[in-house]
Amino acid sequence: MNTLDRYLYRTVLLYTLMAMAVLLALGALILFISQQSDIGVGSYSAADAFLFTLLNLPQTAFELLPIGAMIGALMGLGNLAAGSELVVTRASGVSVWRIAWPVGLAGATLALIMLGIGEYAAPSMAQFAKREKTVLKFADVSFAGTSSAWVKDGNRILRVQTGEVDRAFGGVSVFELDGPTRLLSIQRAARIEVADPGRWSLHNVATSRFEKDKIEGDTVSELTLRSTVNREFLGLAATDPQMLTLHGLASYIDHLRRNSLETAVYEIGYWSRIARVFAVIIVTLLALPFVFGPLRTTGAGARTVVGALLGVAFFLVERTVENGGQLFNFNPVLVGWLPTAVVGFCTLVAISRTR
Repeated sequence: MNTLDRYLYRTVLLYTLMAMAVLLALGALILFISQQSDIGVGSYSAADAFLFTLLNLPQTAFELLPIGAMIGALMGLGNLAAGSELVVTRASGVSVWRIAWPVGLAGATLALIMLGIGEYAAPSMAQFAKREKTVLKFADVSFAGTSSAWVKDGNRILRVQTGEVDRAFGGVSVFELDGPTRLLSIQRAARIEVADPGRWSLHNVATSRFEKDKIEGDTVSELTLRSTVNREFLGLAATDPQMLTLHGLASYIDHLRRNSLETAVYEIGYWSRIARVFAVIIVTLLALPFVFGPLRTTGAGARTVVGALLGVAFFLVERTVENGGQLFNFNPVLVGWLPTAVVGFCTLVAISRTR
């Protein structure tokens, strides 16, 4: 990298860092405000809500980085264009594609940072925050509905009502099936925990068995259950696909396939997660046609607004395509990559036409 490359590279990274600081502050404020209705439930306090917000900052950064990169690139390169630095660079014989090299490298650096956050920091911290919040809110209260996690294992279905706590889950129901329609038994346990690989230990178990003409029931203090389901899968089942790592998504998709369950939602989440990382590079390069064109002489405020609008528009289109793909059962790879591919194609065309 020569001096010009390093200058452009640092400029994009610096302004992206500034944009992300503002976006994270706003995101944290919105998330903290959203926790107000939960404060006071169980032992969940304002301090716990603040900690929950802090632990979710990496996940917020992962989701907002494409928008931050768009704003940062527009602000940084826009300031250089407004100061005629890019004009002088172009007049000295440097092509737009040559300028795009360090800009794209800055985008690649941001993409690697985003990948690291998404794989090593955000999911584990967000799930830990969710687990701790669940324990604090529902330590003495059971809950159901959309808060339950359902996992199928052969002819057995496990339903977990409360979140994961270390190696144990609370409020567990085990449904034993004979074929696709006949229910053999229901076991309800106050707690289920890992004993050894392939074995679960159920505590305070009430069992109801359905015979042809009667129902039999009994209660035992402890029961061992053999299952291929491990505690990681139960944790995954209770988690939004957006909060899982690529490895976690791939493992869960394989589990669903082995049990002949629907995988579309998680496959779309898998490919969208990969595409979103590459989108950071693309939106960074997308700033070039704007700063050499309509935004060259505008102020920093206008560039910030345009960057935010473009970033939000990309985010909304991406989510709309994902939801539409799930609804109409489109190919998950196509759904995951389509928004990024379209923006990438438009970026290449726009840069090639920049003078």
